Amino acid sequence: MTPALHQSNLTSVPLLNRGKVRDLYQLNDQHLLIVTTDRISAFDVILPTPIPGKGRILAEMAQFWFRHTQGIIRNHLASDLNLSDFLNPDELAQLDGRGVIVGRYTPLPIEAIVRGYLVGSGWKEYQQSQSVCGLALPAGLVLAQQLPEPLFTPSSKAEVGDHDENITFEQMVAKIGADLANQVQEVSLALYKSAAEFALARGIIIADTKFEFGLDEQGNLVLIDEILTPDSSRFWPAKDYATGSNPPSFDKQFVRDYLETLDWNKTAPGPELPDDVVKATLSKYQEAQARLTEN
Repeated sequence: MTPALHQSNLTSVPLLNRGKVRDLYQLNDQHLLIVTTDRISAFDVILPTPIPGKGRILAEMAQFWFRHTQGIIRNHLASDLNLSDFLNPDELAQLDGRGVIVGRYTPLPIEAIVRGYLVGSGWKEYQQSQSVCGLALPAGLVLAQQLPEPLFTPSSKAEVGDHDENITFEQMVAKIGADLANQVQEVSLALYKSAAEFALARGIIIADTKFEFGLDEQGNLVLIDEILTPDSSRFWPAKDYATGSNPPSFDKQFVRDYLETLDWNKTAPGPELPDDVVKATLSKYQEAQARLTEN
């Protein structure tokens, strides 16, 4: 197992922010460096135990998907710069493939979530009100069933340590305006449908996922952050899929399921993960990457 990078420490460029998983550095006025560490979060809490190599897998998968979907919307990848122009050899070795140069955009204060299947918090709500995030659904649906149509369900973007909260489309309009809200919804659904079809042909169901967007200086929408990774999506093996139960997953749901067995109140500090959970989680991430990105 490769050494874990729980936190990057670069001195050649200024640190702007540390998120749940990513460290953000400024390269110049127009470009940022995103370092995807091996940290893992669950229930919006950063866990003390990293998953060695996870950050590199996420960085590589996100780049694959950004390139795969660039015909739908422009993304933040910057291909005209090299990390070696900014970092020294020791810093490059520290990152070991976890660093990606991106353009600098103004992020929107929402997360764009698309749900294709009835699971997780959506299933809990459906059992109570026959709806998901306030959107009415037909009666008689069961756990893990594919929805009649993918649902766009935005959420607020919380600060580190806080919990994201589902918001209505109308609340999103109040935050970013009707035109931009409609564009985010349209693009999010197009991205999900395209990716879900691609993944299903490779034996993986994308049950749900989230996207984040920013604006350039002209106010044009740009896809940012990460896209269609096991951290931001729920991946199921198609061969094991059946309605009525939670399918096994290729994502951090495995970690969430373990944490649910503990006497933990889902607030910081999070519990340490045992070695078998770490190894099994990494194996799931590796298999998802291989199935989705390798020919």
